[in-house]
Order: sequence, then C-alpha cells, then structure tokens
Amino acid sequence: MKKQSGDRPRVVAHRADEKKPLPLGPGARMNARVAFALVLAALAVWTASSFLLPLIWATVLAIALWPLYLKFATRFMVGPSASAAFIFTVLVALVLVTPISLAIYTTAQQSDMLMGWLKRAREGGIEVPDWVARLPIAAESLEQWWRANLSDPKAATAWLKTLNVDNVSDLFTTFGGQLIHRLFLLFFALLALYVLLRSGRAVAGRVLETCDRLFGEPGEGLVEKMVDATRATVSGTVLVAIGEGLAIGIAYFLAGVPNALTFLIFTTAFAMIPFGAWLAFTAAAIVTISGGGSGIAAAAVFIWGSIVMLAGDHFVWPSLVGGSARLPFLLAFVGIFGGLAAFGLIGLFVGPVIMAALLAMWREWIFRPTTQV
Repeated sequence: MKKQSGDRPRVVAHRADEKKPLPLGPGARMNARVAFALVLAALAVWTASSFLLPLIWATVLAIALWPLYLKFATRFMVGPSASAAFIFTVLVALVLVTPISLAIYTTAQQSDMLMGWLKRAREGGIEVPDWVARLPIAAESLEQWWRANLSDPKAATAWLKTLNVDNVSDLFTTFGGQLIHRLFLLFFALLALYVLLRSGRAVAGRVLETCDRLFGEPGEGLVEKMVDATRATVSGTVLVAIGEGLAIGIAYFLAGVPNALTFLIFTTAFAMIPFGAWLAFTAAAIVTISGGGSGIAAAAVFIWGSIVMLAGDHFVWPSLVGGSARLPFLLAFVGIFGGLAAFGLIGLFVGPVIMAALLAMWREWIFRPTTQV
C-alpha cells in the first residue's frame, strides 16, 4: 500500500524537531555548574554541621602550630612525615587535656562532699563559718544575715528547697553526658589536626591554587593575611594567658593561698577562656579566707587579679594581636570581642581573621596601585 504524498512533509518536520540540539551555550553550562557546585557545597556543610566546630579548631591549631611543627620535625625527626605529625599531635593533646583532666578530677572529688553538705544543711542549718568574721568589709552585716537566713534549719530548708539532692545528681549525670560528647569532639579535632599536619603542604598548595584561579594574585595575598592573623591571635592569646597567670600566681604565693601552684596552673589555663581566670582567682580568694587565711590577703588577691585581667584583656591582648597581624587597635579590639559575642569561644580567633581579611581586601583589591605600561 503506497503512502500518500501529503504525509511526507509532516514526517520530515517531526524528524527535524527531534534532531534539533538544546540551546545550551558556554554561559548556560557555566551557570549550571555554579548552581550545582553551590547546592553540593550547601549539602556538604549541612552534612558536616556537627563537626564544623572541631574542624575549625583543628584548622586554627594547624595554621598556628605549623612553624613549630616544622622545627620539631626537623630537629627531632627526619622531617615532616606521618610519624612526626602523630607524635606532635600527641604532644598537643597532652598540653590541652592535662588542665581539663585536673579540673574534671577536682570536680569529681568535690561532688560527693557537695551533696553531703546539702543534706546536712537541710537537716540542721548552716553554721556561720569562721572566715565571715575575718572579712575586711561588711563582716557584721553578712554574719547577721547568715544567722537569720541560713543558721535556722527552717530558713535554710526554704532557701535550699530549689537545690534538691536529686536535682544535683541529675545535674552531674547530664554533665557526664555532655563531657563524653565534648571529649569525642576533642578527639575528632585532634584527628583532623593530625591529618592537616601530615598533608599540610598539599592542602596549602590546593588552597592557594584555588584562590589564584578564583581571585587571581590578590587571592593569595588575602590568604596570607588570614594566616598571619590566625597565628598572631593564637600566639597573642597564649602569651597573654601565661603572663596573666604568672602575674596573678605571684599574688597567690605572697597571700598564702593553699595549693598556690595548682591555682597558678588553673589560672594560666583558664586565662585562655573568656572569664575563666576570673573564676580561678575568685575561687583562690574564697579558699584562702575559708581556710583560715587573712581576709585582707584574700581581698588583695581578688583586686590584683581584677587589675591584671582588665589590663591584659582590654589593652595588652588587642595591642599584641593587632601588632602581629598588622591590624589597627580598634579593628583588633572589635575582632576579638565582637567575634566572641557572635561566634562564641572560636570567635576569639575567627573575629581577627575576618577583620584582617576585610582590611586586606580593602587595601589591595580596591586601593591597590595599578602599574603603568
């Protein structure tokens, strides 16, 4: 049976439509790649969200400790290698874990004593301790308030009704669960630090190559400024903490604080944490006066510690970080304390890095002089 001639144009036109390519030029392909890359990066960040904080800590430590690691690997090992990175990571873990272990051990030692004290306080009241009479300020007023509110068992029970022993036990149980979670994140951060130290040159090369392709030569300068700011912040934090700990530690020995060396170690370690040193020397003053020491000596410890911390945190630290990172004092101050308010503890290091990157971009990308041809 013959096909009618009137059907041929329709078949040919249909085949021509099937063979017509999609209108995808180079620009459309590039937009598709960028969109896919952004979606993939967002999914990766969402997947790794629980591990971003330890990864950032590991990156900060790797950048700050890289020169020290190279010296260690060159002097004590055959050079940078997997074994050198592992031993160096173990040393870093010992430095980080030792103060934390001491604090956990001390807390665990005092937990049973605290619960026993709460039971006795609810049953028979709280007697006025001897150190209240030795306070240099408001000793009589505090003693009268204590007798009226805490020495009477009924008043003490009413005051301590929110501090139920069962609630305290639940608090320590919750603290234990959080502690296990934090220790796992610390282990992951140390593992990431080992990987970064072992493959540091390759990772740095890839980062610089990526910045060069994306931003050109100014991109490499931006990375260098961020690295300098990170190292300056870490070294400044450590140096200021050691200086504050030693300065306050001298007051511990002069005032006769019990276990002065232990408090000195705690103060130095906690000085790297916002308001950590304040808790340390306040506890030292309380221990001094409760252990039979002079109230004037305890007050001197607290006052001297306050002066050292105010001067160190608000003047010495921003000046040291800003000078090493080539940041103006105001930008260093805003970066440190603004980063702390915005990002938490990690903001102490992220804030100055952001300010250094912003300053580098403003200086070299916008006002960079053009060469005359």
